[in-house]
Amino acid sequence: VTFDDFHKNSAKIIQVAVFGTDQESKRPKEEIKFVSNNLVVTSVDIRAVEPVDQRTRDSLQKSVTLAIEITTQSQEAAARREAERIEQEARGKLERQRIMDEAEAEKARRELLSLQAESSAVESTGQAKAEAIARAEAARIESEAAVQGARLRAEAQKIETESELERMNAARTADIRFAIENNNLEVEKAEKMAKIETDKFNQMVTALGKETIQAMA
Repeated sequence: VTFDDFHKNSAKIIQVAVFGTDQESKRPKEEIKFVSNNLVVTSVDIRAVEPVDQRTRDSLQKSVTLAIEITTQSQEAAARREAERIEQEARGKLERQRIMDEAEAEKARRELLSLQAESSAVESTGQAKAEAIARAEAARIESEAAVQGARLRAEAQKIETESELERMNAARTADIRFAIENNNLEVEKAEKMAKIETDKFNQMVTALGKETIQAMA
Protein backbone atom coordinates (compact mmCIF):
# COMPACT_ATOMS: atom_id res chain seq x y z
CA VAL A 1 0.00 0.00 0.00
CA THR A 2 1.44 3.36 -1.00
CA PHE A 3 1.53 6.20 1.52
CA ASP A 4 -0.94 8.19 -0.56
CA ASP A 5 -3.46 5.31 -0.57
CA PHE A 6 -2.91 4.74 3.13
CA HIS A 7 -3.40 8.44 3.85
CA LYS A 8 -6.70 8.49 1.95
CA ASN A 9 -8.06 5.14 3.23
CA SER A 10 -6.27 4.82 6.57
CA ALA A 11 -9.46 4.24 8.58
CA LYS A 12 -10.58 1.32 6.45
CA ILE A 13 -7.09 -0.22 6.22
CA ILE A 14 -6.52 -0.06 9.98
CA GLN A 15 -10.00 -1.45 10.69
CA VAL A 16 -9.31 -4.43 8.44
CA ALA A 17 -5.89 -4.92 10.04
CA VAL A 18 -7.33 -4.93 13.57
CA PHE A 19 -10.72 -6.67 13.15
CA GLY A 20 -9.95 -8.84 10.16
CA THR A 21 -12.29 -9.73 7.29
CA ASP A 22 -15.33 -11.97 7.35
CA GLN A 23 -14.56 -15.06 5.27
CA GLU A 24 -18.07 -15.29 3.81
CA SER A 25 -19.05 -11.68 3.13
CA LYS A 26 -15.47 -10.48 2.56
CA ARG A 27 -16.36 -7.38 4.60
CA PRO A 28 -14.42 -5.98 7.56
CA LYS A 29 -15.56 -7.32 10.91
CA GLU A 30 -17.16 -4.85 13.32
CA GLU A 31 -15.44 -6.17 16.45
CA ILE A 32 -12.80 -8.54 17.73
CA LYS A 33 -12.91 -10.62 20.91
CA PHE A 34 -9.97 -12.04 22.82
CA VAL A 35 -10.88 -15.32 24.53
CA SER A 36 -7.99 -15.15 26.96
CA ASN A 37 -9.32 -12.11 28.81
CA ASN A 38 -12.79 -11.57 27.21
CA LEU A 39 -11.62 -8.21 25.86
CA VAL A 40 -13.91 -6.96 23.07
CA VAL A 41 -12.75 -4.15 20.77
CA THR A 42 -15.61 -2.55 18.83
CA SER A 43 -14.01 0.50 17.30
CA VAL A 44 -10.67 2.00 16.34
CA ASP A 45 -9.95 5.71 16.57
CA ILE A 46 -7.14 7.15 14.49
CA ARG A 47 -5.57 10.19 16.08
CA ALA A 48 -2.49 10.57 13.90
CA VAL A 49 -0.74 9.02 10.92
CA GLU A 50 3.06 9.22 10.70
CA PRO A 51 5.26 7.58 8.07
CA VAL A 52 7.86 5.11 9.36
CA ASP A 53 10.26 5.85 6.52
CA GLN A 54 12.41 8.88 7.37
CA ARG A 55 12.52 10.14 3.79
CA THR A 56 8.75 9.99 3.51
CA ARG A 57 8.42 11.79 6.85
CA ASP A 58 10.84 14.49 5.70
CA SER A 59 8.96 14.91 2.40
CA LEU A 60 5.68 15.23 4.26
CA GLN A 61 7.18 17.83 6.62
CA LYS A 62 8.53 19.79 3.65
CA SER A 63 5.08 19.73 2.05
CA VAL A 64 3.51 21.10 5.23
CA THR A 65 6.18 23.80 5.52
CA LEU A 66 5.75 24.73 1.85
CA ALA A 67 1.98 25.00 2.29
CA ILE A 68 2.49 27.32 5.28
CA GLU A 69 4.94 29.47 3.30
CA ILE A 70 2.54 29.71 0.36
CA THR A 71 -0.32 30.71 2.69
CA THR A 72 1.85 33.32 4.41
CA GLN A 73 3.05 34.78 1.09
CA SER A 74 -0.53 34.91 -0.18
CA GLN A 75 -1.66 36.78 2.94
CA GLU A 76 1.30 39.15 2.65
CA ALA A 77 0.56 39.84 -1.03
CA ALA A 78 -3.12 40.49 -0.29
CA ALA A 79 -2.23 42.89 2.53
CA ARG A 80 0.29 44.66 0.30
CA ARG A 81 -2.25 45.07 -2.51
CA GLU A 82 -4.82 46.45 -0.05
CA ALA A 83 -2.28 48.94 1.35
CA GLU A 84 -1.34 50.05 -2.18
CA ARG A 85 -4.99 50.53 -3.08
CA ILE A 86 -5.62 52.67 0.02
CA GLU A 87 -2.46 54.66 -0.67
CA GLN A 88 -3.55 55.36 -4.26
CA GLU A 89 -7.00 56.44 -3.12
CA ALA A 90 -5.51 58.71 -0.47
CA ARG A 91 -3.09 60.29 -2.94
CA GLY A 92 -5.94 60.83 -5.42
CA LYS A 93 -8.05 62.46 -2.71
CA LEU A 94 -5.14 64.69 -1.70
CA GLU A 95 -4.54 65.70 -5.32
CA ARG A 96 -8.22 66.59 -5.86
CA GLN A 97 -8.19 68.68 -2.68
CA ARG A 98 -5.07 70.49 -3.87
CA ILE A 99 -6.67 71.31 -7.22
CA MET A 100 -9.83 72.58 -5.53
CA ASP A 101 -7.81 74.75 -3.13
CA GLU A 102 -5.80 76.20 -6.01
CA ALA A 103 -9.02 76.97 -7.87
CA GLU A 104 -10.40 78.78 -4.83
CA ALA A 105 -7.18 80.74 -4.47
CA GLU A 106 -7.28 81.70 -8.16
CA LYS A 107 -10.88 82.87 -7.79
CA ALA A 108 -9.91 85.03 -4.82
CA ARG A 109 -6.99 86.47 -6.80
CA ARG A 110 -9.27 87.41 -9.72
CA GLU A 111 -11.66 89.12 -7.35
CA LEU A 112 -8.77 91.02 -5.84
CA LEU A 113 -7.61 92.17 -9.29
CA SER A 114 -11.16 93.24 -10.12
CA LEU A 115 -11.36 95.30 -6.95
CA GLN A 116 -7.97 96.81 -7.64
CA ALA A 117 -9.17 97.81 -11.12
CA GLU A 118 -12.28 99.40 -9.66
CA SER A 119 -10.23 101.30 -7.11
CA SER A 120 -7.95 102.58 -9.88
CA ALA A 121 -10.99 103.92 -11.76
CA VAL A 122 -12.21 106.01 -8.85
CA GLU A 123 -8.93 107.00 -7.23
CA SER A 124 -9.42 110.59 -8.61
CA THR A 125 -12.01 111.25 -5.91
CA GLY A 126 -11.03 111.28 -2.25
CA GLN A 127 -13.95 109.35 -0.68
CA ALA A 128 -14.25 106.90 -3.54
CA LYS A 129 -10.52 106.35 -3.46
CA ALA A 130 -10.55 105.67 0.26
CA GLU A 131 -13.44 103.23 -0.07
CA ALA A 132 -11.77 101.49 -3.00
CA ILE A 133 -8.54 101.15 -1.05
CA ALA A 134 -10.42 99.79 1.93
CA ARG A 135 -12.28 97.25 -0.22
CA ALA A 136 -9.10 96.25 -1.99
CA GLU A 137 -7.29 95.79 1.29
CA ALA A 138 -10.15 93.74 2.69
CA ALA A 139 -10.22 91.63 -0.44
CA ARG A 140 -6.45 91.16 -0.24
CA ILE A 141 -6.67 90.03 3.36
CA GLU A 142 -9.55 87.72 2.53
CA SER A 143 -7.79 86.20 -0.47
CA GLU A 144 -4.59 85.69 1.51
CA ALA A 145 -6.61 84.06 4.28
CA ALA A 146 -8.29 81.80 1.71
CA VAL A 147 -4.93 80.78 0.25
CA GLN A 148 -3.51 80.16 3.71
CA GLY A 149 -6.59 78.14 4.67
CA ALA A 150 -6.28 76.04 1.53
CA ARG A 151 -2.61 75.43 2.27
CA LEU A 152 -3.37 74.40 5.85
CA ARG A 153 -6.14 72.04 4.71
CA ALA A 154 -3.79 70.43 2.21
CA GLU A 155 -1.11 69.97 4.88
CA ALA A 156 -3.66 68.48 7.32
CA GLN A 157 -4.91 66.09 4.62
CA LYS A 158 -1.34 65.06 3.84
CA ILE A 159 -0.58 64.37 7.52
CA GLU A 160 -3.80 62.37 7.89
CA THR A 161 -3.04 60.32 4.78
CA GLU A 162 0.52 59.55 5.88
CA SER A 163 -0.70 58.53 9.34
CA GLU A 164 -3.27 56.19 7.81
CA LEU A 165 -0.63 54.62 5.57
CA GLU A 166 1.69 54.07 8.56
CA ARG A 167 -1.16 52.48 10.51
CA MET A 168 -2.01 50.17 7.60
CA ASN A 169 1.64 49.12 7.22
CA ALA A 170 1.92 48.41 10.95
CA ALA A 171 -1.32 46.39 10.91
CA ARG A 172 -0.17 44.44 7.83
CA THR A 173 3.16 43.62 9.49
CA ALA A 174 1.39 42.50 12.68
CA ASP A 175 -1.06 40.29 10.70
CA ILE A 176 1.77 38.63 8.77
CA ARG A 177 3.78 38.02 11.97
CA PHE A 178 0.70 36.56 13.66
CA ALA A 179 -0.02 34.25 10.69
CA ILE A 180 3.58 32.96 10.68
CA GLU A 181 3.63 32.38 14.45
CA ASN A 182 0.21 30.71 14.35
CA ASN A 183 1.28 28.40 11.53
CA ASN A 184 4.45 27.48 13.43
CA LEU A 185 2.38 26.70 16.52
CA GLU A 186 0.07 24.48 14.46
CA VAL A 187 3.02 22.52 13.09
CA GLU A 188 4.53 22.15 16.58
CA LYS A 189 1.17 21.06 17.97
CA ALA A 190 0.73 18.47 15.20
CA GLU A 191 4.22 17.06 15.86
CA LYS A 192 3.57 16.82 19.63
CA MET A 193 0.17 15.15 19.07
CA ALA A 194 1.76 12.64 16.70
CA LYS A 195 4.41 11.78 19.31
CA ILE A 196 1.77 11.42 22.06
CA GLU A 197 -0.32 9.09 19.91
CA THR A 198 2.75 7.05 18.96
CA ASP A 199 3.71 6.66 22.63
CA LYS A 200 0.13 5.79 23.49
CA PHE A 201 0.00 3.14 20.77
CA ASN A 202 3.29 1.64 21.95
CA GLN A 203 1.97 1.49 25.53
CA MET A 204 -1.21 -0.21 24.34
CA VAL A 205 0.82 -2.75 22.37
CA THR A 206 2.92 -3.46 25.45
CA ALA A 207 -0.21 -3.84 27.60
CA LEU A 208 -1.88 -6.27 25.18
CA GLY A 209 1.19 -8.46 24.84
CA LYS A 210 2.78 -10.19 21.87
CA GLU A 211 0.22 -13.05 21.86
CA THR A 212 -2.68 -10.65 21.59
CA ILE A 213 -0.99 -8.70 18.78
CA GLN A 214 -0.32 -11.94 16.89
CA ALA A 215 -3.96 -12.95 17.31
CA MET A 216 -5.07 -9.55 15.92
CA ALA A 217 -2.76 -9.97 12.93
